[in-house]
Amino acid sequence: MNKDLSASEAARILGVSLPTLYSYVSRGLLASSASGPARRKRYPHEDVLRLAARKGDARRGGQTAVAAMHWGMPVLETQISHIADDQLLYRGCDAAALAGHATLETVACLLWDDGQVDYFMAGAPVLAEGMFERALALAPDAAPLARAMATLPLLAQCLPAPGPQPQAMLQSGPLLMRLLAAILLKAAPSALPLHRQVALAWGVDAAQAEWIRAVLVLLADHELNASTFAVRCVASTGASLAAALAAGLGALSGDRHGGGSAAARRMLAGALAATQPEEFIASYYRSIAPELAGFGHPLYAHGDPRAAYVLARLAPLAQERPRLAAILSACEAAGRVLDARPNADLALAALELAFDWPAAAGSTLFALARAAGWIAHAAEQATAATLIRPRARYVGRHQRD
Repeated sequence: MNKDLSASEAARILGVSLPTLYSYVSRGLLASSASGPARRKRYPHEDVLRLAARKGDARRGGQTAVAAMHWGMPVLETQISHIADDQLLYRGCDAAALAGHATLETVACLLWDDGQVDYFMAGAPVLAEGMFERALALAPDAAPLARAMATLPLLAQCLPAPGPQPQAMLQSGPLLMRLLAAILLKAAPSALPLHRQVALAWGVDAAQAEWIRAVLVLLADHELNASTFAVRCVASTGASLAAALAAGLGALSGDRHGGGSAAARRMLAGALAATQPEEFIASYYRSIAPELAGFGHPLYAHGDPRAAYVLARLAPLAQERPRLAAILSACEAAGRVLDARPNADLALAALELAFDWPAAAGSTLFALARAAGWIAHAAEQATAATLIRPRARYVGRHQRD
């Protein structure tokens, strides 16, 4: 069977003129080869069919769907949070305004059912004696996020099974969040406010506890990010809430998602140690995309409001803290080098270095805070009672002998 087509045959299959066919070759969309005594151009049959499929898919909206999956149009309806006019809104409430006074618990209730129920009236999770310690011993040297990925599904089986109904998910939400906090912090499960649990585990004062509270509120949800989409996909299958949270933790562990604050911290630490900070910063960002290490965000035209909140309130403290002044100077230098505005990852990194928080503080706060949003999205997806199952656009070989 001849696998090559003439120019006229290829143009007919593609539904284009010969000049357009030749332009496809010049643009690298289609390969050609010369054969025969006349050296006429021939076109691989499979390549022509593949290009025809892509063109047809684009006419049917397939290319639009692909674009939507990469910072594109909305792909799921939600009542939980959205980003508009450079604001992050939780059910219509400005997250930055909430950061001034709210706790993660009150924001969780807002995200879950618009604050109609105080779900955190229950006590701390009750586990069999020694169970928590035995589970943590499975990964004694793991970083907090890896420890949570390994042990949360295991320990969640020791709690009352909530069932797949949305309201049951929300009722069990506080237990799972408190259990997650205990795992991340390697501390006994507690019913204390979550920001106070973090402060106690890190041994910080009341002023820093307020910073932790504000950061947890700012990070509680962020529309349909990668980890939230993973949570919704798992929840749509009817899996348990713990399984959905485990999917979120797995997605968060990636350098392109939850690893941003660690990358930004490495940049700041290097800039503080460098004799020529701006040269170091420029070199650093030649090896990593700025948006993956503290700068820029496609959803905010004029800057991430979460970073703006933190950095604006750190600035007055720098007058009496030389190290903080140096950190903020490095942030400004990086902004000049990149001609970009800081995002939440840079704000987390600046707080970690300024207050000497643990090296994994950023991912710990991120995971604990975002669990509130994940639970909201899992329950909302369960309410929809539909399976998330997009189609794939095949671009491989069409037929094999």
